[in-house]
Amino acid sequence: MKVTGFELFHMDPMWLFLKIETDEGITGWGEPILEGKAHTVAAAVDEMMDHVIGRDPMHIERHWQRMMKGGFYRGGAVLNSAVSGIDQALWDIAGKKLGVPIYQLLGGAVRDRIRIYGHVNGGDPWDFGNPNLLIENLLKTTQVQLDRGLNAIKFNPSTILENIDSPKVLKEIVHRVEVVRDYVGDDVDIMLDFHGRFSLAMSRRIFPMLEHLNLMFIEEPVAPEYTSHFELIVNSTSIPIATGERLFDRSEYKDLLRTGIAVAQPDLSHAGGISEVRRIAAIAETYNVDIAPHCPIGPISLAACLQLDFATPNVLIQEQIIGLGHGPKSEFLNYFVDSSPMEAKNGYIELMTKPGLGVEIDEKAVRAASKKINRKRFPEWTHKDGSFAEW
Repeated sequence: MKVTGFELFHMDPMWLFLKIETDEGITGWGEPILEGKAHTVAAAVDEMMDHVIGRDPMHIERHWQRMMKGGFYRGGAVLNSAVSGIDQALWDIAGKKLGVPIYQLLGGAVRDRIRIYGHVNGGDPWDFGNPNLLIENLLKTTQVQLDRGLNAIKFNPSTILENIDSPKVLKEIVHRVEVVRDYVGDDVDIMLDFHGRFSLAMSRRIFPMLEHLNLMFIEEPVAPEYTSHFELIVNSTSIPIATGERLFDRSEYKDLLRTGIAVAQPDLSHAGGISEVRRIAAIAETYNVDIAPHCPIGPISLAACLQLDFATPNVLIQEQIIGLGHGPKSEFLNYFVDSSPMEAKNGYIELMTKPGLGVEIDEKAVRAASKKINRKRFPEWTHKDGSFAEW
């Protein structure tokens, strides 16, 4: 079997799908996206496919090594995201060729189902200038996820923050979390995503104020460039700390795992695909660190995450945006011929049984929705003095 061609599909809101074709008629799908940089990654995929076209797609690790190391310059968000999507598609082909789900190729299932969590928010964009509306929207979107049967939710309780902000801002952040905790009770897990908006100082100030709320974890309290200081973060609170969505290979995790974080969050569309994230998970397990794969993007990336989850002992929970976040439920699930494997029963997705990624992509629906231009960007925020602020 040989790879004969590929196609890329730009999709709203900021997704990029990849289809790899073979001379045996077996196709594989991947999601090589870096949010906000779809065209840049598409160009990288085009170049990276030179390593794959005309070769046997079953040689996944050989292709991975060539793509990652064969160009002399290596690593980084763009190149790793391009390789990630190609890697996903090659695993999909391998599973389909052998008639088994990908998790069987990774050693078999270690669980029968995987727990998922949903996002909630206070509006789009969040109206932090109207506290009553903000709380109303938080509870409304929380109920949406509870009605889906989920028992774990995540949200960002802050807006733009100064490096050292006021007591009023701190109290407002804590109040939002308290309201949600009172609403859902103790049977629902709450995670907070700080999105790198907090400085080291602000993180350590607010942690003690949140400890009574029994959070599952706080995610990315500071920006990734401060990873070397994470021991300060971990040692300042009893709240489990999660991070890693903006780290791109196992070498960037090796020092972080020694700091005492509770959860690592590699992204299968950024951190080298299934091939590299399985290695990151194995390293994390040696430090008693769970993984919760980062996945606030599209359906193919989620399918790849689930295949890894089923075969990986130290997976805690899986992020996903079905039904909320970047579009209505139908927008996400309509790209599957049969979306029933993605249904969450009592907060879990059951073990998939179909070969490859475990789902069949509806190519007709993808083509109909594909955009020639997809230039969506993240918001650009500034502090009160006009300087750059973390989004």
